[in-house]
Amino acid sequence: GLAAIDCVLKLLNPGDEVIAVDDLYGGTYRMFTRLFEKYQLKFTFVNFDDVSKIADVITDKTKLIWVETPTNPLMKLVDIKAVVEIAKGKDILVAVDNTFATPYLQRPIDLGADIVMHSATKYLGGHSDVIAGALVAKDAELGEKLHFIQFASGGILGPHDSYLVLRGIKTLALRVQRHSENGMAVAKYLETHPSVAEVIYPGLESHPQYELAKSQMKDFGGMVSFTFKSGKKEDAIKFLEKVRVFTLAESLGGVESLANHPALMTHASIPAEKRAELGITDDLVRLSVGIEDAEDLIADLERAFS
Repeated sequence: GLAAIDCVLKLLNPGDEVIAVDDLYGGTYRMFTRLFEKYQLKFTFVNFDDVSKIADVITDKTKLIWVETPTNPLMKLVDIKAVVEIAKGKDILVAVDNTFATPYLQRPIDLGADIVMHSATKYLGGHSDVIAGALVAKDAELGEKLHFIQFASGGILGPHDSYLVLRGIKTLALRVQRHSENGMAVAKYLETHPSVAEVIYPGLESHPQYELAKSQMKDFGGMVSFTFKSGKKEDAIKFLEKVRVFTLAESLGGVESLANHPALMTHASIPAEKRAELGITDDLVRLSVGIEDAEDLIADLERAFS
């Protein structure tokens, strides 16, 4: 996935500017700020809840808008059509990280995006046995430019890795449907638990962008985040030490359920003050809900809470 993002950024030239959603996967943020800023690309991070804010920071040097929806780990949604409308006629590419949603749940190119990126390590592969990325381009000319960058800089898959991703895609629809069913069941369970303060899942009516989720997603996937009423980091860590069906791990999107502590794991490379500003608190837990029996998953969560 990072190799795919690296490829997109190599479309740009020193002095070009990128507008990115503020709640990014930690590895994307790290690449933007610690690698490509060194090569004179400028990155502006904006809360895309109000897409009009994007227009406020566009300059004649803006060449790319980087969207992630739903975001990692706060499950914020971005109105892809609205972003595309803002970029229209301005020689600005719109790229969407569609890893969480997958092509089964959300199709950014149909909504006007120029490039779609997937960390195929996750749902496209689906079995936690391959590290891969994918780029989908809106038109052949852009596709050829990306292909040349991959060819010239070597960010390509070997034959067996390619086979594993293609194998995973064959069962994508069935798996993501089950991920979505289980994700909803787990989210509803967490909403009723006395130890839980907030459940963040696009399929819940309590999600502030629930209507947007319904309009641009087919279903809501298997990614769920939540916080503790105590607000204590120690409670999150104790909980993660006690789960048994959920495995403590950084990845997501595989058939097995995983649990993650963003502040210590996936988003540790984001400065603490930036995490606090975004709402990635020390008691936040992110679940990748797998395709196991939903009753087993909920029983595991209940045991860990108790």
